[in-house]
Amino acid sequence: MSFSNLGLSEKVLAAVAATGYTTPTPIQEQAIPHVLARKDVLGIAQTGTGKTAAFVLPMLTILEKGRARARMPRTLILEPTRELAAQVKENFDRYGAGQKLNVALLIGGVSFGDQDAKLTRGVDVLIATPGRLLDHTERGGLLLTGVELLVIDEADRMLDMGFIPDIERICKLVPFTRQTLFFTATMPPEIRRITETFLHNPQKVEVSKPATTAVTVTQSQVPAGKKAHEKRELLRRLLREAKDLKNAIIFCNRKREVAIVHKSLQKHGFSVGALHGDMDQPARMAALEQFRKGELPLLVASDVAARGLDIPEVSHVFNFDVPHHPDDYVHRVGRTGRAGRSGTAISIVTPLDQKSMVAIEKLIGQSIPRAEGDYEVHAEAGDATDRPREQRGRERSRGGRGKPQRGRDRERSHEPREARPSAEARPAPEARPAREPRPPREARPSPEPRHGSRPQANASHVPSIGRPEPRRQREADTEPGDHSHLPAFLLRPVRSPAGA
Repeated sequence: MSFSNLGLSEKVLAAVAATGYTTPTPIQEQAIPHVLARKDVLGIAQTGTGKTAAFVLPMLTILEKGRARARMPRTLILEPTRELAAQVKENFDRYGAGQKLNVALLIGGVSFGDQDAKLTRGVDVLIATPGRLLDHTERGGLLLTGVELLVIDEADRMLDMGFIPDIERICKLVPFTRQTLFFTATMPPEIRRITETFLHNPQKVEVSKPATTAVTVTQSQVPAGKKAHEKRELLRRLLREAKDLKNAIIFCNRKREVAIVHKSLQKHGFSVGALHGDMDQPARMAALEQFRKGELPLLVASDVAARGLDIPEVSHVFNFDVPHHPDDYVHRVGRTGRAGRSGTAISIVTPLDQKSMVAIEKLIGQSIPRAEGDYEVHAEAGDATDRPREQRGRERSRGGRGKPQRGRDRERSHEPREARPSAEARPAPEARPAREPRPPREARPSPEPRHGSRPQANASHVPSIGRPEPRRQREADTEPGDHSHLPAFLLRPVRSPAGA
């Protein structure tokens, strides 16, 4: 089947032909006719199957009739991240080049003034993230009462990012008679509840089982040690030994880990960029654009880059950290092997990640084989950044000397234990000359009593200044009945009580 059989307009068909696409994907073939029939659609398909075009193309056909009004968009598309929203806008610019449509983008990192100006002129297509959209509605600069078609894309990612309460608020602001398109790759129970609440007799389009990976992706796992520097060494080795590596995305679980891995790869001569949620919007877009153009072959990213980003020719995906949620693994692997191309996904697995790997294999319904080869990690010489923090601290305290310590530190030494000389083979230390006996300390004269001070009862028993005499020696030198060594308050007479 070709696009001409789906009911799209002539302008849209011409734009599709200009891009070089001739055959629709399964999700496009099944979803587009239902969208043009103005029915609610629940689309379930794995990432990389063309879900974006499945709603962009019929929306362009529908929007050819009608005109937008100020601050009242005709259609609304919700995306979980700024990158996805910008990507959808690029699709409208590409396929809607022959139409005079006003497309606005409401995302964070951009001034409210520029966005208000676009809304004032009237918007046919409004693409937004939930947070910024609600900010505009609360300010009174946006009305959603004119929305005819609502698209909720990457709904499972919305759930992971905590946007479901915002989605419920937005759905109550749009008209009840709207048309709703709901696209997701997985169907958790919370997502199922949302579809039952806000969709009216939806047409379910499911072209693959929920939470499955593409068959064009070769998956494997590589065992690694628990320590972070060992994982970084293993990652560098995998990057150097990877076959047919054109470009790759390296996923980490935390933003802090993204920065560490990015700095480590840069130090070892790799051309690499970084992408995570704490970066400002211009820096994020610049890094993503450099990666798309091939200026940066490697991109270290958090899960902000795992959902829906259309970079067709990603050859490899490396999971530096195994994701905590199995659904995230499906989206990460979906960045490669897109549009029928082959791809490779490699996960670095530590002993602590075994439980997560079992959950992933259970979700995707297949086992992930271990990569062939000896991947035992050996420390690289001169790699001060990747040595353990405690070892670097000891070397700094010793003035830079790399002397191994006992116990665990002995195992870090490059010299094997068997190669070290035994106690018998070690050269005996040079004999030190015997010390001469110390001459006896001369008795110091007792200090003269100060004027007005209390005289001592027996000055001969007052210890000299220096080391005090042992208690047994003091008791031995005291004659029976001699109480001069006692404090004065103990020598006071005791009065017996009256009448005793």
